[in-house]
Amino acid sequence: MDGTTGKVFIGKIPTVEAKIEEQTDLLTLLGWADELAARKDIRILPDGRKAPGLQVWANADYPKDAQRARSYGAKGIGLCRTEHMFFETERLPIVQKMILAETSEERTGYLNQLLPTQRKDFDGLFEAMNGYPVIIRLIDPPLHEFMPDEEKLFEEVVTMRVKGETKGLKEKEDLLASIKSLHESNPMMGLRGVRLSIFMPEIVEMQVRAIFEAAADCTKRGIVVKPEVMIPLTGTVKELEWIQPRLVRIAKDVTEEKKVDFQYKFGTMIEIPRAAVTAGEIAKLAEFFSFGTNDLTQMTFGYSRDDAERNFLVTYVAAGILPKNPFQTLDRDGVGKLMQMAIDDGRKTRPELEVGICGEHGGDPDSIEWCHMIGNNYVSCSPFRVPIARLSAAHSALKYSGKKIAEDK
Repeated sequence: MDGTTGKVFIGKIPTVEAKIEEQTDLLTLLGWADELAARKDIRILPDGRKAPGLQVWANADYPKDAQRARSYGAKGIGLCRTEHMFFETERLPIVQKMILAETSEERTGYLNQLLPTQRKDFDGLFEAMNGYPVIIRLIDPPLHEFMPDEEKLFEEVVTMRVKGETKGLKEKEDLLASIKSLHESNPMMGLRGVRLSIFMPEIVEMQVRAIFEAAADCTKRGIVVKPEVMIPLTGTVKELEWIQPRLVRIAKDVTEEKKVDFQYKFGTMIEIPRAAVTAGEIAKLAEFFSFGTNDLTQMTFGYSRDDAERNFLVTYVAAGILPKNPFQTLDRDGVGKLMQMAIDDGRKTRPELEVGICGEHGGDPDSIEWCHMIGNNYVSCSPFRVPIARLSAAHSALKYSGKKIAEDK
């Protein structure tokens, strides 16, 4: 269907990817929106400082995503999910061997094989975002996600036993036993994020070295890099006290080895309610906050998103128990208030604290308005939603221009 004319075509027709750079009227409108949001008098912070409106960044995992985000007008990368790089076909077997390693030395050996490819990934991101900040989230998901499917492997083992096949059986049985040992009753709340970083620090130590070696190499080529390393799933400042100094030390070592200097930050992802209510403590170490609103919504409501959307959430919205799907539009009264509290307390500790969101709410107009009201610096969304987010940021700037944030709320 041609959405502009309403004309319907029968069958499959040749298509091309839309190019925003060819939409001159749209680009003019978005340019006006950016100029408005960039004005310094848009928002007045609780301490009286004048602040500009929201910037719009993008979630991007690969250089091609970053290039698309730039073409759509993103002013930075708000989320690069490094675990996606581990799923590449040629890397996954190495990742699996690394997970199954029995000693730190063996694990480090496999990670050293991954280091060059991780460095190349980050190099491409920095080059694509020349001059703009790039927030890179360290490994987040539980380890079982990188392993073969347990049920399928079990079926293979049973089939081989029934048929009396012995070749390769022992290896599959050992692998099955290892995968079972990784099983968790609730993986979303188990060994992942910063907990995994503390349990297996070798992984994030390799990632940080790859980030800073890539940043140093780009700097030598004249590219302006602004890496921001994000530690996910923090629940207590003690976790940051344990892992962050180790990573900062690697960053300093690399810049000294490479004899280069560039801006960088270490921060955390706020996606656990406890982190939001202890944000003043966490901000002593974290130089920026990024709200992972997908998980923060799950943990605040106590809903499993997949289960809720598949089962009762439609009924809840239809019956008026919930006004909207909270995974699509921010719940201002609950999740939103946690965000507001975290920003206020965090900036009491660190007045210049950079704050953004990188959940799917970053492309939702109603959620963007709330982020403007509570003082976020940016919202980050998928590249394709960047134009909508830019317009929404401008709408919020028009609606609340010159008003104190405390009054807005």
